[in-house]
Amino acid sequence: MILMTTRPLTRRTAVFGLTAAAATLARPQVLRAQSSGRVVVVGGGFGGAACARALKRAQDSLQVILIEPNAVFTSCPFSNEVIAGLRDIEAQRFDYDKIAAEGVTVIGQAVTTIAPQQRSVMTADGVALPYDRLVLSPGIDFHFDALPGYDEATSEKMPHAWKAGAQTLLLRRQLEAMSDGGTVAIAIPANPSRCPPAPYERASLIAHYLKTKKPRSKVLILDAKDNFSQQRLFEKAWKELYGDMIERVALSQGGRVTSVDPSTRTIITEFGNYTPDVANVIPPQRAGHIAEIAGATDATGWCPIDPVSFESKLISNLHVIGDACLGGGIPKSASAASAQGKACAAAIVNLLAGRAPETPRLTGVCYNTVAPGYGFSLAGNYQPKGDIFTEVEGGATSPVDAPRELRAREAEEAERWFQTITADTFG
Repeated sequence: MILMTTRPLTRRTAVFGLTAAAATLARPQVLRAQSSGRVVVVGGGFGGAACARALKRAQDSLQVILIEPNAVFTSCPFSNEVIAGLRDIEAQRFDYDKIAAEGVTVIGQAVTTIAPQQRSVMTADGVALPYDRLVLSPGIDFHFDALPGYDEATSEKMPHAWKAGAQTLLLRRQLEAMSDGGTVAIAIPANPSRCPPAPYERASLIAHYLKTKKPRSKVLILDAKDNFSQQRLFEKAWKELYGDMIERVALSQGGRVTSVDPSTRTIITEFGNYTPDVANVIPPQRAGHIAEIAGATDATGWCPIDPVSFESKLISNLHVIGDACLGGGIPKSASAASAQGKACAAAIVNLLAGRAPETPRLTGVCYNTVAPGYGFSLAGNYQPKGDIFTEVEGGATSPVDAPRELRAREAEEAERWFQTITADTFG
């Protein structure tokens, strides 16, 4: 979980944390933009919702339209706690009522077509919406072709739980149904992927569940990477809290998953096959499909942007924020998306007024919870350099040998972070 802010980063804030029913348009005719300008935002996650709200707050005369097919947003941050039985799914759900109450028009439809030359999007019910500026915040989709045997149907047997909601609850039910002494395998893809530390947080919290409910069981991590963010902190916590309950097979040890067989729930790697009792397969990822429809993705499957304005390198008057971006050093995370949404809103207001956008500088703190009352953090500063964001000096991380008092305090800060960002975005 990453908290992005423009607040200066200090050692104190790095260690102790930085706290800080959808309305729909009528069906028939094309809706014309007003003279004050219209911005259409596609995607109502942390990035899109933050951008729409920031646009309306920055310039009330601006017509802001947020298009999101789901009436309720289910948060990925803290969903690992739902999987481990530490949190109820209802605590993850947020609607768009307060965003709509601030004057943002919220349309509960999917976007089916984007016509950049006409500056128009079309929704599933046939409404065409012209725009002066378009913002895409589509999150991620799965690159099923990169993992033979895995598709939407397979995810009902071998859940990814990488989009919060039904998959989160499915994985939780599978853990609850597993007999004591069973094995839970987590297949982790190579980067870029959404929230790179989150699979290791998930492994930790599943181990906590097993330790308390099914202590003869184990967690097997099959990893397409040799190294990962905050590795020393995770490995120390695993040894301290879970002994030999967690086993990790790294890339160089044959941990990269090459295919799956859903009929037998088998995970195939370069050096061996595994048939766990519960298989949590997180497939390779790419930008949400609507970005591809718009023509905003390149050969990588992600969206190249100008990091100052977040405008697409491929499509004019179209901006991309959040996980879908080729963002460089900024992790793909909820709070990174939120910060990008606000910075993008500021850039758009300037561009519509004929002014150059200001160069953003973002600061982030990443929290990971590995057990109740045990957390740690990583802080970083990011600013544009060339075509991407790069990390600059001033970051900090939790010390590996910190006392448990600090771990407990950072776990509390993580909860406060979640309350802050959800209230700021949806509340």
